[in-house]
Amino acid sequence: MFEHKTKRNKGFTAKYNINMLVYYECSSYINNAIAREKQLKGWLRKKKIDLIESMNPDWIDLSKDWDFSGMDSSLRSERQKRKE
Repeated sequence: MFEHKTKRNKGFTAKYNINMLVYYECSSYINNAIAREKQLKGWLRKKKIDLIESMNPDWIDLSKDWDFSGMDSSLRSERQKRKE
């Protein structure tokens, strides 16, 4: 979330200035999480909006109270480190 909010990675969230977390799901197994992400990506925008509004009708930023003060913006993400 820190990387999205600070536009650290040049991707979808930086390009479209997306800086709020309005919905998320937890999963105990990575395979289930990946399958769910693929499922959601296949949905029409209207269905995604309905899902968000069923859980967060006011579109509150769910990460607004998260403490990012200990994050060092000069550090690369773990994902980037693993790729190298």
